[in-house]
Amino acid sequence: MKVVPLRLQPGDDLRQALETWMGEQEEQAGCVISAIGSLSVAKLRFAGAAAATTIHGELEIISLSGTLSADGAHLHIAFADSRGAVIGGHLCPGSLVRTTAELVIGLLPEWRFSRELDPATGYAELRITPRAPG
Repeated sequence: MKVVPLRLQPGDDLRQALETWMGEQEEQAGCVISAIGSLSVAKLRFAGAAAATTIHGELEIISLSGTLSADGAHLHIAFADSRGAVIGGHLCPGSLVRTTAELVIGLLPEWRFSRELDPATGYAELRITPRAPG
């Protein structure tokens, strides 16, 4: 595993920045190892919901986990509001960094992750394949 630290800036779209960054890497599989920081806007989809919910405020990232591939990401986030109430769900585009997002990403050079529509779930699900030696 290759480990890479990243820092995102205020106003960056957390999900979009990670997807763009992953698309620029030689490796074709990645995962979030660690993430802390804050959001001013969080867009997340709750379990079973069809649409995303938008939350505004001073939000502290408690946890971010998921997989990254050149053709998309699957990320779940938990964050606390200014009262300490924690909420979480599927991270959607439109979640904006407030002050910083400090991330540690693991790149997996021996694997290829891709997203393919799974008829059983109706979602683009993770496909894992060994990467041919280069």
